Amino acid sequence: MNADEVNRAVSLIIKIWEKGTTILLIEHNMRAAMNLCQRIIVLELGRKIAEGAPVEVRANKDVIRAYLGTGKHAA
Repeated sequence: MNADEVNRAVSLIIKIWEKGTTILLIEHNMRAAMNLCQRIIVLELGRKIAEGAPVEVRANKDVIRAYLGTGKHAA
């Protein structure tokens, strides 16, 4: 999805949530997930490596390692 499509989807999901519907979102777009979710569960190879509020998950060392790398090979 392009940025405009993501923004429209996020707006729609927020409208549904505001009406009281619980939503289970499986999403790889981190900007969307961080803005939408109150609680996030992160999986790596089918195993849960983190769970918590977006700010907690974003700072989790296992999430950083799994999804951003360690930086050992960075230029």
